[in-house]
Amino acid sequence: MYEYITGVLAKITSKYIVVETGGIGYILHVANPYAYSSQVGQNLTIYLHQVVREDAQLLYGFSTEEEKQLFLNLISVSGIGPVSALAIIACDDNTGLVKAIEGKNITYLTKFPKIGKKTAQQMVLDLEGKISVALDEAPEQSPSSQETSNQSLEEAMEAMLALGYKATELKKIKKFFEGTSDTAENYIKSALKMLVK
Repeated sequence: MYEYITGVLAKITSKYIVVETGGIGYILHVANPYAYSSQVGQNLTIYLHQVVREDAQLLYGFSTEEEKQLFLNLISVSGIGPVSALAIIACDDNTGLVKAIEGKNITYLTKFPKIGKKTAQQMVLDLEGKISVALDEAPEQSPSSQETSNQSLEEAMEAMLALGYKATELKKIKKFFEGTSDTAENYIKSALKMLVK
């Protein structure tokens, strides 16, 4: 029903962003909300996919049409819902996902949250030869202080929980990053790399 939305990025949370247009704030569920941190208060265009459930109408947002297409491919696989698809897309190296599908690497695919062996095999069966990804990487940003960094780490862990990763896994990762300085976006990218290796 919706192709895209253009408006002002009004708010970022660990689970979604809010884009305001025409006096209405739209909640958009995105793979990594903190990837949009540098655009708060700015106009942006987000590609959309609407999911209508019995109890809710949800909008999923994507920075590129390629990212949206990858999401649509993933949710077409039996056993993968929108939340799992976002968790897969949030992984920094989507070319790794494509290689795993093309190379029938079931072990790699089962490292994503809520993806078991059966679903991983279904991904290979349904998507082999059908996906290729060229997603834009956001520029790296430097945090201004240690306080920002600690806040960024907390935000990153909240976002990872929202994507379906377990608190026990995240506890080890949080400990690994303690005392470091980075943005929430970069913490998420680094953590995802660690989790899918």
